[in-house]
Amino acid sequence: MDNIFSQGTFEATSSDTDVAIEGEGFFLLRNPAEDTIYYSRAGAFRFDADGYLVNPEGFRVQGRQFDENNELVPGDPTDIQVINSGLVEANPTTYMVYNTNLDAASQTPSTTFDPADTTSYNYTSTGQVYDSLGETHLLTVYWRVDDPSTNTWHAYAEIPDAGYSEDLGTFAFDENGNLDATYLTYDRNGDGTNDTFAVTTAALDFGNGSNPSQTIDIVFDCTQYDSESVVIGQEQDGYATGNLTNVAINGEGIIVASYSNGKQVNVAQLVLGKFKNPNGLELAGANLYVANTDSGTPRVGLPGPELGNIFTNSLEQSNVDMGQEFVKMITIQRGFQANSKIISTVDELLGELVNLKR
Repeated sequence: MDNIFSQGTFEATSSDTDVAIEGEGFFLLRNPAEDTIYYSRAGAFRFDADGYLVNPEGFRVQGRQFDENNELVPGDPTDIQVINSGLVEANPTTYMVYNTNLDAASQTPSTTFDPADTTSYNYTSTGQVYDSLGETHLLTVYWRVDDPSTNTWHAYAEIPDAGYSEDLGTFAFDENGNLDATYLTYDRNGDGTNDTFAVTTAALDFGNGSNPSQTIDIVFDCTQYDSESVVIGQEQDGYATGNLTNVAINGEGIIVASYSNGKQVNVAQLVLGKFKNPNGLELAGANLYVANTDSGTPRVGLPGPELGNIFTNSLEQSNVDMGQEFVKMITIQRGFQANSKIISTVDELLGELVNLKR
């Protein structure tokens, strides 16, 4: 019996672990009972009770794992497993970036700076930061014009939960509204200058058992244009502890675990195998095949143009042309009918010959 591996059509599904291959590649699966590698085009995968990605027969899908540095581990493909009981540990904030425009029309306030007095500064913004236990705290930055004629400003910051309050120093803008790197001073360090406006806080002790030596780099990516003061964006690298909420396969064949804290972790990446003579594969049942001398040894690698692209939330349908199969069936049926008539005619002739002999 010849194998037919022409491309089938794709049907969309709601499962994040259903995938289809566009191209000539095959998924690799391992039967844990006999340690045999099978090949298949069927991508209806699920996670079993032990967290292994498997097909309906329980064969384990093969791939390459990611390490803690988000790099693929070298070596042969292995079983893909997601541990459902694990948590993503909290990560303390090490930097907070403020992408801000400060209004060029702002004037120097007439009162001395006081965080409680909204008339003593021109603009403020508050963001969340995380300690080493994953608890959130508020970091507030205040901007105040020093001298509008020289485009100089002052910045202040406070984190009430850590008892932190600091004068971050003076900075200026050039005639194009960009930070002037030659005019940056920091009170904590005297009148020193720097080519970037980034200040590291003193050690932050939140008094809750978290790391009392945590520091945060407050980084200003600011402009001064003739438009209202606004924070265009904030970026920080901390996050709380997270529970696993979903696992999905993306268009690169990467198994991505999503957690309740918004963190996503790459677990593994599918591998595909491509044969020089796929028609030589030996059918093992249930859309599974085994390699032999006729098929040759597959070239195994990551999804892509050479081995096949991955389509997510999709399953490849049968590649059988039903129209052609019906034509074949009708042709066979007509041939059977014609042969039946011939047999009937011959039977009648034999009957007549017998009667003549009598």
